[in-house]
Amino acid sequence: MRILMTGGGTAGHVNPALAIAATIREKHPDAEIAFVASAQPRDKAKDLVPRAGYPLHTVHIRGMVRSLWAPSNLKLPYLMIKSRREAADLIREFRPDLIVGTGGFACWPLCSMGRKMGVPTVVHESNAIPGKAVEQLKGNVDLIMVNFEDTLRRLDETGKHSPTVRVGNPMMTGFAGVSREEARRALGLAPDETYILSFGGSLGAEYVNDAVVKLAATLTDHPKVRLLHAAGKRDYDRISADWSATPAGKCNRMTLVDYIYDMPVQMAAADLVISRAGAMSISELALTGKPTVFIPSPYVAENHQYKNAMALVNKGAAVCVEEKTLTEGALEREVLTLLADPAKRRELGERARGFACPDANERIYDCLMGLVKS
Repeated sequence: MRILMTGGGTAGHVNPALAIAATIREKHPDAEIAFVASAQPRDKAKDLVPRAGYPLHTVHIRGMVRSLWAPSNLKLPYLMIKSRREAADLIREFRPDLIVGTGGFACWPLCSMGRKMGVPTVVHESNAIPGKAVEQLKGNVDLIMVNFEDTLRRLDETGKHSPTVRVGNPMMTGFAGVSREEARRALGLAPDETYILSFGGSLGAEYVNDAVVKLAATLTDHPKVRLLHAAGKRDYDRISADWSATPAGKCNRMTLVDYIYDMPVQMAAADLVISRAGAMSISELALTGKPTVFIPSPYVAENHQYKNAMALVNKGAAVCVEEKTLTEGALEREVLTLLADPAKRRELGERARGFACPDANERIYDCLMGLVKS
């Protein structure tokens, strides 16, 4: 079995593809799986895919700048034509039995050409609001798999689309296979230490980073608290300088990194998480039952991260701090309140589990194999 996976830009598109690939490889060890991402220098696939041991191909495509008349958008028609030609060449060379896209502008040329060339093609949409790539492909793939029920309604409202099915989000197997006790031993955490895990996305989030720098400085006064924050590679150098200039830079309990590569272990060990409200992060946090302070990104289409977060907040399963309140110390107040209330943290974590879809990988696998066999 030969499968082409495509999706990139941020880790939010790459990690679902890696999770799907891992599920297929587990059941079919001899399957040949390759990835296709964009040739953009900062495409997260260039980092994550080789680490997972898969070959990676690229096509020359990028997303549209929000300002429609931006000069850089003038090149997009040329790139759209070029990327489809490159995709067609890859399909002819690799001869896939199946093409799977997980969103992001990189998946459009491969999925659109795959369907045209007669290859079974499917896309998975993690977010409640379909992204631009899925919107463009919604009538040109064999199947659309979604995470949220609300996505089905939104697709129906936008007119004709491919067959759809709700399957949940694909998850890396490590998130269900690491116990809290094992993870804490692996990280050298003492039983009485409270561990805070913090991240703002694979590329980083400037305002979140600034707020966590202040939080870390405050937490140096709490001797039983440890914090790990991933600043993202784009913003790491700036934040590292700011971090070093505060008490956090001199405290070995406060750790700053650019990216977290062992997320299943770190999340399993955490007592409290600070996170954006991307669909994959929410699914991982729900599966592991973690109390979370969400800081939704306000820079995404239709403010969908805020809507994702509020789905949990309205059920008493999380706390939400809007980015516009970070300069007012809102993050510090919420974190310090939760640190002082272990019972509240346990309650949030237990309720978060209600949003998990533990069998998502099996559902997705069954859908894919149904297309291959048909």
